[in-house]
Amino acid sequence: MASCVANDNIVRGIAMFLCLGCVAMSNLADLVAADFGTATSYNPPYLPTRCNGGRQDQFPAGNMFVAVGEGLWDNGAACGRRYRMRCLSGANRPCKEGTMIDVKVVDYCPKSPCPATFLLSNDAFNAISHHPNAKINIEYAQT
Repeated sequence: MASCVANDNIVRGIAMFLCLGCVAMSNLADLVAADFGTATSYNPPYLPTRCNGGRQDQFPAGNMFVAVGEGLWDNGAACGRRYRMRCLSGANRPCKEGTMIDVKVVDYCPKSPCPATFLLSNDAFNAISHHPNAKINIEYAQT
């Protein structure tokens, strides 16, 4: 009977170890899948957009949206895509540490050439940067 209890404890220990390993690997996979780019803010008017014209309902709650440059635009297939991002660095330490945001693509970068990988709405940019006119380095992943 004692050997059965010991074997049960060993099996439980191995199962717990494997579960913890899976959690660690899933967090590592998020980091491996991330890309690096730049971001800056852009000002209203935000309408019309290249994705949904003048429809006000295209903007997500909290106005957490972006316009993307040619590299992510994909001939308009980027419309509606969602990204999670965080500020990594920039001049004068602009980043709000530990803050990640989720944003939705609603437009193509209106400037040529586009000054950054992402142009963030003022609300989105202010959520991750202390300086509203900065150009920041970001880490991002499609969600």
